[in-house]
Amino acid sequence: MKKIIIVGAGLGGLSCAIRLAYHGFSVTVMEKQSTIGGKLQQVTAGEYQFDLGPSTITMRHIFEELFTACDRNIEDYVSFYPIATGTRNFFSDGQVVDFNTDQASVTAQIATYSPEDAQNYHSFLREASRLYTIAERSFFKKLMYSTKAKLSTKLLTDFLRIKPHKTLHQLTRQFFRHPNTLAMFDRYATYVGSSPYQAPAIFAMMAHLEGRQGIYGMKGGTYALVQGLEKLALELGVSIQTNVEVKQLLINENRQTIGVATNVGEFFADDVIANADALTVQTTWFNRPERQINNVEPSLSGFTILLGTQQKFANLSHHNVFFPSNYQAEFEAIFKEKCVLPTPTIYICNSSVSEPTRAKPDASNLFMLINAPYMKNQADWSEEQIIYIRSRVFTQLQSFGLQLDEATIDYEEYMTPADIAARTGAYKGTIYGMSSNYFKQAFFRMPNKDRSIDHLYYVGGSTHPGGGTPMVTLSGMLVADDIIERYR
Repeated sequence: MKKIIIVGAGLGGLSCAIRLAYHGFSVTVMEKQSTIGGKLQQVTAGEYQFDLGPSTITMRHIFEELFTACDRNIEDYVSFYPIATGTRNFFSDGQVVDFNTDQASVTAQIATYSPEDAQNYHSFLREASRLYTIAERSFFKKLMYSTKAKLSTKLLTDFLRIKPHKTLHQLTRQFFRHPNTLAMFDRYATYVGSSPYQAPAIFAMMAHLEGRQGIYGMKGGTYALVQGLEKLALELGVSIQTNVEVKQLLINENRQTIGVATNVGEFFADDVIANADALTVQTTWFNRPERQINNVEPSLSGFTILLGTQQKFANLSHHNVFFPSNYQAEFEAIFKEKCVLPTPTIYICNSSVSEPTRAKPDASNLFMLINAPYMKNQADWSEEQIIYIRSRVFTQLQSFGLQLDEATIDYEEYMTPADIAARTGAYKGTIYGMSSNYFKQAFFRMPNKDRSIDHLYYVGGSTHPGGGTPMVTLSGMLVADDIIERYR
């Protein structure tokens, strides 16, 4: 029986472990934290529950496929429910759009401020669906670390069809003119930690996922997905060890990995899979100087506020986004000036709308996230800066009519990019590893198989097929399939 060590118990590591264990491999997952889930965690404070990390769930079929391939019904492990309102978008001019699968409703809402944009909405959605179809066919379900795979005629043909040199903003400008509509769809670049003015047009496909397939929640919060994966992994015989930190990769004279050195000893395996930030791995396991990866631009990060408050907000949905008047300025600030805009975009997940038991009666559990630059150094986030940004967020929400009463706040916690780096090992506190702001980083991410060390693989958001909950899960499945095929 071949032995596999997976370093990191995020979604990519867990999905990979499940797939391999089902096919007869002996799998050990090592997680340096005391809890599994990677960036997806849960915080409980009294009667309030919050999810840290991704909360907008799309591509349900990816998760279903993982369970079905193991002869399991996903509903026995995770309970999904559709979020009919989709994402509620608030704009600085007072307009509000619920972007969801009701295309007639979305068109009517856009028409209230731009009849021209409303007229073009269906054409845009068709283009988003076209891009998604190509991406799913040629990119999502294939590992592309071999030259043969990258140079296939079919792949190159599809590559040209996705308009690789056109930015997301350039594409949205083909269909829309009003800043509200542009901001609403340009925002998809942030799903991969990037700027719509630099990231490629392919990310418009997210409009297909949210506008046609729909957004889902999970009973008990998105951390329920981690718990469901853990349950299945344990059923299949996977060993999950927490508080085990890998310090070094063990490599033989043939440049093959043979195991790992940890804080509790050395462990040997036929293959090692890193479910960790690939850039962090380069600077820690291999002791490579940071200057060797300085030509890679990290993704954006985020500043999070968790707020348990004895208030109900009639105008808030499950997912909410508050846009500033100048959306482009935010990306200039983050990627060029490396600072947070005084009037940032604010995302709020208020899951107590869908599940009232996640907060006190007549109360709300607000997860607030604003875009922030990756860390330049450890001193980036001082207490003074945190207090200032919190004040700016509260003031900006007040301008949208969302009044947060300090006297009603039961619980409040912050998470800065420095905290993300410390808790998850994310390179410079990023959320998505590398940005997709440049052609090479968008389409030629770090391969899932190491170029110089045999039997070493990578899964997660910093490698193929990219960031986001379904893509990270898919990366684990793809690497598992490759290993299964190699030993067949």
